[in-house]
Parts: sequence; structure tokens; C-alpha cells
Amino acid sequence: MKYEEIIQSNQQWIEKTWGKLDEKLSRTAVKSRYKLPYTTVNGEHDDKSQDKAVLCWTNGFWGGLMWQMYVGTGKECYKITAEESEKLLDNAFHYVDSLHHDVGFMWHITSGVNYRLTGNAASKNRNLLAAMSLSSRYNVDGNYIRAWNADRIGWTIIDCMMNINQLYWASEEIGDPRFKRVAMRHADMTMRDHVRADGSVNHIVVHDTEKADTVLEVKAGQGYSETSCWSRGASWALYGFILSYIHTKAERYLQTAKKVADYFVAETEKTAWLPRLDFRQPEEPLYYDSTAGAIAACGLIELAKNVESEEEKEKYLSAAINILKAMESSWCNWSKNEDSILQMGSERYTKGIHMPIIYGDYFFAEAILKLKGTDFLAW
Repeated sequence: MKYEEIIQSNQQWIEKTWGKLDEKLSRTAVKSRYKLPYTTVNGEHDDKSQDKAVLCWTNGFWGGLMWQMYVGTGKECYKITAEESEKLLDNAFHYVDSLHHDVGFMWHITSGVNYRLTGNAASKNRNLLAAMSLSSRYNVDGNYIRAWNADRIGWTIIDCMMNINQLYWASEEIGDPRFKRVAMRHADMTMRDHVRADGSVNHIVVHDTEKADTVLEVKAGQGYSETSCWSRGASWALYGFILSYIHTKAERYLQTAKKVADYFVAETEKTAWLPRLDFRQPEEPLYYDSTAGAIAACGLIELAKNVESEEEKEKYLSAAINILKAMESSWCNWSKNEDSILQMGSERYTKGIHMPIIYGDYFFAEAILKLKGTDFLAW
């Protein structure tokens, strides 16, 4: 079945799900306008906008979600809330020495999208400042962008594959290839040191700070063990590498995205398309992570658009829809009494298990917007 035929056969579900997103989020956009939510407490969005909590790496996803809904509906309620969230994020610039590797998650999908949609010069400056901060973390001897701060020198993290999209944008925006080169060298390191031969991934890798290809240690990070495969890490890799291919057209990134996607799809199919928290966790207790499914679905849709064969297009697009349908049926809360939508997110193995997390809602909405055929890529 061709890409267009698969979309057409699922059109009713896509439109119905988008309608439910709009119905719920048009209310929540007003209710949580002056917050930077992470999760919900007794059904109410919490708020990470105060003091140093504003540095929370997830703080861009609420504004990013509002921009996704604005792109899909044109409703001002979403645009207003997105702009308010961007103002709240300005407080993070008061703590420059505490900025981290996730500034792309914070500003690229908020300020970066605002600038691309409206031409807002202040938003452009915010995103460029964040891109400069991210590029300053580049280790010129090791050819990687270091994660976190303090004593974690030499650490790299699979999540950063999503943040480097901010650097591709910066190079194109100011006509300077340096940002793109940093991003590609980090992607090449990730391909070598984080992605295993079978398509599974390492979450955290510790490098020698002065030798480009020397790995000192692999850490379990948020997964079950250092030899397991944290599903959200795999989803960051899947989506991150297809995005790097889109931005660079380097064939090696497309092939890496396919390798990770094949592993992710095979593992998720085993559990009726509901992703486990870690693909190599013990059978009991059975932990899931809905956020991994939502992120992977976005990557699979973009992958389906960029592979050549109809067979591969069908495989990846069908997998994305299967994951989204399974999660919508089993894990979405459409009640007016709950601010979040996608439930069953998990922060890490044994901690923050089965809870709503804002980036779950963000990527779920982004995936449905993609299926609607909207030609907009936030990353």
C-alpha cells in the first residue's frame, strides 16, 4: 500500500484524534497560559517557571505544543500562550553558567518556531543565543558536545541528537557552516559510540576528553542497565538521525535512522505496539513509556517520507500509526478533569513510572499534525 493510501485509510481516525486534541488543548491553552508545565498533580498542570526550575530541560515543550496547535488550527489562543511561555523562558538566561545540552528542547521549538512563523527578531536572537551556548559545549579534541555540567566532563548523551537541529538552523540562518560542522561531528560520534550494530543504543557514554575515539565507560543512564536499551533513548536516536539526514542529506544518517527504526519497531510490535520503558528490562514488573512511542512515531513518519521504496514507506508509516492508535486507545485521557493527555510516560527505570509528561503530549500532537499532511517541521 502506498503512503497516500495508508493515510487515506486512516483519515477518519486522524481527523477525529486531531479534533479531540484541539477540543481539549484550546481550553488548557487558556487555563495554563502562564505556566511551564512538566506533569499534572491531581489533574492540574504543575509549573516549572519559577526560580532555577526555569532551567528544566522540558520547559520548551508546552510552548512548542502550542505552536504545533497554532500551525494546525490558526487559533490565536495557541499563539498567545506560546508567546507567553517564551517570555517565561527568558528567566533561564539569568543562569548562563547553568545552561545545559538541552537548550534546543527549550528554545528551538519555541523561539525558533516563533521566528520562522512570524519573523519575530527577538525570538531569532533567543534561539541564536541558545545555539551559541550549545556549540560552546563542543570538545574540539573529542569531536562531541558534552552533556550536563560540573564533573561530567567527557559525557555524551543520546538525547543530544535532537538538540543539534538547533545548530543546523543556526548555520543556515547566519550563513556560517561552523554550527553545522559541530552538529555533524557530534552525530558521527553518536553513530559510532551510541548506536550498536543491532540498532539498540547506549544512553550515556563517557569519553576521554583528549582522544577522539576513546570510550572510557558506558552508563545505564535512564535505562535498566549499561547493556540494555532505554526505549526513549532509541526514539531520540531514531528521530534525531532522520532529522540530521533531512538537514544534511548525508546518507549515513538515513541508514542509521533505518537501523534504529527497525530495532524499535520489532521490539514494540512484541507488546501490541505499546513501548516498554526498556526493551531489555525484566519481564516483571512490566514498565512502559508512552513518550518513547510518541517520539518514535514522529521519526517513523519522517523516515517514511524519505526512504525510496514503497515497501519501506509502508513499513515505517504503518508502524507509526499502529503505535499512535494503540497509545490513543490505551493511554490518552480526554477528560476535562485532567490537563494532560498522554498518560503512562516514565522518567527512567524505577523512577517516575507511568505518569503524564509534557513532552509526551508534545510529540503525540506533532505526530498527528504530520499525519494530517501539514508541511511544517519544527526541528
